[in-house]
Amino acid sequence: MVLTGTIVNAIAIIFGGIIGSFLSNIPLKMRNTVMQGIGLAVIIQGITMGLKTQNFLLVILSLVLGGIVGELLKIEDRLDRLGMWLEAKVGGKSKGSISTAFVTATLVYTIGAMAILGALNSGLNLDHQLLYLKAMLDGFSAIIFASTLGIGVIFSAIPVFLYQGTIALLATYIHSFIPKNLLDQMIVEITATGGILIIAIAINILELKKINVANMLPAVVIAPIGVAIIKLFF
Repeated sequence: MVLTGTIVNAIAIIFGGIIGSFLSNIPLKMRNTVMQGIGLAVIIQGITMGLKTQNFLLVILSLVLGGIVGELLKIEDRLDRLGMWLEAKVGGKSKGSISTAFVTATLVYTIGAMAILGALNSGLNLDHQLLYLKAMLDGFSAIIFASTLGIGVIFSAIPVFLYQGTIALLATYIHSFIPKNLLDQMIVEITATGGILIIAIAINILELKKINVANMLPAVVIAPIGVAIIKLFF
């Protein structure tokens, strides 16, 4: 089912939030160890996706052009400002309030490449592995958030379900407009390009280096366009 990955993701957030609401202090060392383990698993997933490419030069070009477009549009900065604006709107409330917990968790779970790429992967080829990984990340972080911010974290499952579910469902309609042979090639390069971005997310999770993954998101759009151009003119 197209929405399987999204449903699992939302449920993981709810369960994580409920568990976290009963916990007060999770040791920092334990938190870091679990996140590192998940980060390593995400790297393997990204490599697996990246190796599926049939045209690595196209993937590189997509990442370069996508990065340029993302930087020009300042996607990462705009998302950061959105987060600060939303935080300002709920500012002044006591720590642990439902609104603060809801906004904070929603931003973390929806603003990111993994949410978009995972939903696309679910919709295009019914592959939910990326959203399952995201569910693990979100579920654990929900425990952390709920233990400090409160039970309001569980309500972030609603926008996560609507956001990722909409992307996944819309992706399924692409089959009606693009020939299957061309679409299959596009999916391969979208998957490969997305895999590189997934590795970047893992690097961020492991805190090895801060990579502006959001600014590279246009690469996921450029990759299938490149496939279509190659098909038409070469």
